[in-house]
Amino acid sequence: MMDYSKLEKKAPMVAMTVAFFLAVMKFIVWIFSWSVALLSSAMDSLLDTWVSIFNFFAIKFAQEPADDEHTYWHWKIEGIAATIEWTVITLSWLYIVYESIKKFIYPGEITNIDWTLIVMLVSIIATWWLVYFLNYVYKKTWNLVVKWDSLHYKMDLFTNLAVIATLVIIFFSPSLVWIDAGVWFLIWLYIIHEAYELIKEGINLLLDRALEEHEKVKEIIDRFLAEWKFDSYHCLRTRAGGSKDKFVEFHFVMDPETSILQAHQVWDEIEEEIKKLDPEAHWHIIWHVDPYDDSAINGCK
Repeated sequence: MMDYSKLEKKAPMVAMTVAFFLAVMKFIVWIFSWSVALLSSAMDSLLDTWVSIFNFFAIKFAQEPADDEHTYWHWKIEGIAATIEWTVITLSWLYIVYESIKKFIYPGEITNIDWTLIVMLVSIIATWWLVYFLNYVYKKTWNLVVKWDSLHYKMDLFTNLAVIATLVIIFFSPSLVWIDAGVWFLIWLYIIHEAYELIKEGINLLLDRALEEHEKVKEIIDRFLAEWKFDSYHCLRTRAGGSKDKFVEFHFVMDPETSILQAHQVWDEIEEEIKKLDPEAHWHIIWHVDPYDDSAINGCK
């Protein structure tokens, strides 16, 4: 399997460069237009810049090899990164809601709509390309931080499209200036929903939630059990280690007279079947042979 570690770190750096360029451009035009939607988009791009910098270091530290104090590598930094990113996003958008409500009560006037439209069109093109690039990196690496970054910028793409729709409506119907705040409030609700999905995935990683393939792993082991390859099994556990690493461990009970070679032969067959569930993953499959069922002693079933 190819090493994509450099590509993983390149992704947030590219995202940071694009986001910073868009933030500067939007803030400059906002000074002359006073569109709360454009201000929101500019602040979002500025936030994206810092988030991408943070993601770069999160990926860098997550790639650190195992050491004496962290024998299971540093993958859970990805989950911590997601939690922090969700917190920053939520606080930022709470401020935007405040601005939207104020704009709804005191609409004011939006000027220089033509320049604002040009800025947003540039933003849409740049963000669409960035989402495409980040999705490409994610498909190659399965890095969760890159996935979250991709989802984040995908939300930005929808935001930019909504801003353009708002400005076009106001351009042709100036009396509908209040829609500037209303549309953005709806976008904010959508972003909060997406942020919830992000934090849930990050927490699942931190809490070692069972793999999506857990039941299929169980079915494979049950099939070998039905063929009398061993007597029983217990303590089946699965979890993700981050990116492409997946862990499976369990104990299986065999006749005390069974040789180590025979046990390995059975296990090799089971391992090959499990790996077929996801050929692209790095599987860490750990097994233990017992002469009797000691699940009660180990506190598992």
